[in-house]
Amino acid sequence: MKKVNLSQHSDSPSLKNINIKIGIVVSEWNEAITNALKEGALAVLREAGIAQKQIVIHSVPGSFELPLGALMLIDSDDSIGAIICLGCVIQGETRHFEFISQAVANGIMNVSLDYAIPVIFGVLTCDTMEQAQDRAGGKYGNKGVEAAYTCLKMIETLQKLQ
Repeated sequence: MKKVNLSQHSDSPSLKNINIKIGIVVSEWNEAITNALKEGALAVLREAGIAQKQIVIHSVPGSFELPLGALMLIDSDDSIGAIICLGCVIQGETRHFEFISQAVANGIMNVSLDYAIPVIFGVLTCDTMEQAQDRAGGKYGNKGVEAAYTCLKMIETLQKLQ
């Protein structure tokens, strides 16, 4: 199977006057990786014409805290219409990795379903730091770019349905 850079998109979402805020919740754990993810996401949002005042960035200690961080952000500002969750979990010597990855994925999905807004999973779950670097601006693109693109596509979908 050929590995490709998934961060290159040929079609940009067609958004009409967005009057919502987009939240970005970023894990501080593996900060070099998560900062690269955040910068990738911000670049996509800016390119799409999202104003800085429409972007709210909130940090949490680790990826496990991303779902609660998203929930807290939604509860603190009712103009939040979508959230991008960015984190990085790297396999260690124990099964901790599996529990954290599964809990984060389920938690993010539950926040999205409970609040009926896009809450995007932009969490790397890698075996090694090298794999994380390859997916945070390296040879396989930037998962933050992909997460922001997904967020914009979901906002576009919501606009079409309303």
